[in-house]
Amino acid sequence: MSARIDFAKVAPGVVHAMLGLERYLQECGLDSKLLDLVKMRASQINGCAYCLDMHSKDARAAGETEQRLYLLDAWREAPCYSERERAALAWTEALTAITEGHASDEVYAEARERFSAKELADLSLAIVAINGWNRLSVGFRPEVGGYQPAMRK
Repeated sequence: MSARIDFAKVAPGVVHAMLGLERYLQECGLDSKLLDLVKMRASQINGCAYCLDMHSKDARAAGETEQRLYLLDAWREAPCYSERERAALAWTEALTAITEGHASDEVYAEARERFSAKELADLSLAIVAINGWNRLSVGFRPEVGGYQPAMRK
């Protein structure tokens, strides 16, 4: 697929606004490895090649295993995710595919059991952010494959 427009060049305020969300999320206290899984799972659901390329590289650079990345699409059957990660992934799926189930009480209750109110609000913002990035990337088709992960703190 060919790129459409470079939204970062034609509307830098879009990227600036989205990076504001990312800055908050880096400082909110949620584990960066958990956030990587959330970003990957939402990007899988949304079919966002650019974000899958980026976040798989970021996750690997942060020490995530190949096995956990490969099994992410089947996380319910895979034994390598913690109960907290499972709750986050279920919440990610519920909010990403919101029209398919409207974030059921059951999924919410499981997430609430594993996350404080602030953590769940922050997790929800992380899901909002990656869904926004996915929609920008799916819509405008930036070139996939050239991303190199930055060094994390």
